[in-house]
Amino acid sequence: MANVRHSESATQGRFSVEEGGRQLGELTYSRAGDAFVILDHTAVSAEARGTGTGRTLIDAAVAWARETHTTLMPLCPYARSVFEKDPSIADVWHR
Repeated sequence: MANVRHSESATQGRFSVEEGGRQLGELTYSRAGDAFVILDHTAVSAEARGTGTGRTLIDAAVAWARETHTTLMPLCPYARSVFEKDPSIADVWHR
């Protein structure tokens, strides 16, 4: 099963999915305040497309946002489409 990792600097962060030492996807964000981040890019490798890797990244970001009381603004087209389709994650969505 894929392993989701999270790393963050003072102004940016990323969630990445790795399996067997290979990166399958990443979701990057920029901090816009102490409790506000902008999801700016999602990328999934060709081999992982259609496997739910992108959604796994979004779910990891949502879980992190809930734990840290952070609001997410999805500017990335993929992330925005997930937020628009799934009302169960609206609690962390800044529209």
